[in-house]
Amino acid sequence: MAAKLALKADPTDDKFRELGVTGLRRYAVTGDVYEEFLPELRGAQGRRVYREMADNDPIVGAVLYVIRSLVRNVEWRVEGGSPELRQFVESCMHDMSHTWDDFISEVLSMLVFGWSFHEIVYKRRLGPSDDPTMRSQYRDGRIGWRKLPIRAQETLAYWEFDDEGGIRAFLQLAPPSYRLIRIPIERGLLFRTEAARGNPEGRSILRNAYRPWFIKKRIENIEAIGVERDLAGLPVAYLDPRIWDTYKDQLLRILRNVRRDEQEGILLPLVRDEQGNQLIDLRLMTAAGSRQFDTTRIIERYNRAIAMTVLADFILMGHERVGSFALASSKTSMFATALGATLGSITAVLNRYAIPRLLQINGWDIGAEEMPRIVYGDLESPDLDEISSYITRLASAGAQLFPDPELEAYLRRIAHLPAPQEDGGASDQWLKQIIQPGGSVGEPQSSDQPGAQLAAEGGTSQADRGPATDTGT
Repeated sequence: MAAKLALKADPTDDKFRELGVTGLRRYAVTGDVYEEFLPELRGAQGRRVYREMADNDPIVGAVLYVIRSLVRNVEWRVEGGSPELRQFVESCMHDMSHTWDDFISEVLSMLVFGWSFHEIVYKRRLGPSDDPTMRSQYRDGRIGWRKLPIRAQETLAYWEFDDEGGIRAFLQLAPPSYRLIRIPIERGLLFRTEAARGNPEGRSILRNAYRPWFIKKRIENIEAIGVERDLAGLPVAYLDPRIWDTYKDQLLRILRNVRRDEQEGILLPLVRDEQGNQLIDLRLMTAAGSRQFDTTRIIERYNRAIAMTVLADFILMGHERVGSFALASSKTSMFATALGATLGSITAVLNRYAIPRLLQINGWDIGAEEMPRIVYGDLESPDLDEISSYITRLASAGAQLFPDPELEAYLRRIAHLPAPQEDGGASDQWLKQIIQPGGSVGEPQSSDQPGAQLAAEGGTSQADRGPATDTGT
């Protein structure tokens, strides 16, 4: 009989010890990460900059709005595992104190900051109750998700690492109490745009847009000041040295506050010397000629650079009178592909950590191959003309597409058609008559095809029922 393998690994064996480290630049004592080489984008200062970019810049705001709008239209469902487990996980998704869409919207804040941390809060499902730890739509007594709330990026105090560089906990310092709260990583979900060197703070998708945003912001500020000065004029004051100390401060305040509005007006004392010469004078000088730089073209260039960093420059098409429909379609497809990768990383965290912990706390001890998983649907609505042409070509080549309940359900879903009747009535046969195996759309079936067999068995064929437009769906 062959000798059994040892069930426990020898802790002294180097094969089971981690020898190196990732090289993440961090302070071992405070837990602060300083992987970013620009000081203004590190830590709390960097989070303030990214917040300003997301909330103040119109191009960044438009990109984030497009992402949120696309993701909110995505259908989320549970696949794999046994029917009981699928039903349980799906019930937990829709039995929280907030909606699933709101949770995903909060997760997408990782695009701005590079990461998003959510605490897992459980509850006992005991039906309607005043106690939120037991309130549920279900009375099965199982443990479900009460909520998956975000822990705002601005409230991060520091990260707690283990000796090998792994993340142990999220330390939070938040209003109104500003108490230091430790949330173990086992009680949280960490979403990141990327995990280079094991960095818990990921990398913001706005990182490469920082430089064009910073330069554009300065140009816009200078432009606004220049427009105001051109309209209001440049205030210039003349003050006799003999009364310099007496009126200097007051005159400087007047110069700084000159504005053209409903409150405009300047009141100066009329001061003259013994010969009658005026000692104080204030004038508004206008600029001669036009500026040498077209700030509009410069700002448009930086707008394109900001949008290009996230493959979203298609939002500028039409505004600059460039770009074809084919080019726009190609760019939106690339953008959807990149966004699909982001959704893939979100589902990976949910399926690797959230669902196994949920099932384990309920006493289910199952392997990865039996684990249900959360998946997302299509980001964009498929082109029905392209799909119908593709299916028609397959049918013409002899592909046996029907009957296929899953294919029919998918075609109905993407076309927003009603579900088939359970009794297999006329509306259930309508889709099968549109695309006939071995022929083109609407082509009569031969006697050895399913439609003819149906008529021979007492059913009604397409010819008996009349044109397809008369049947209705």
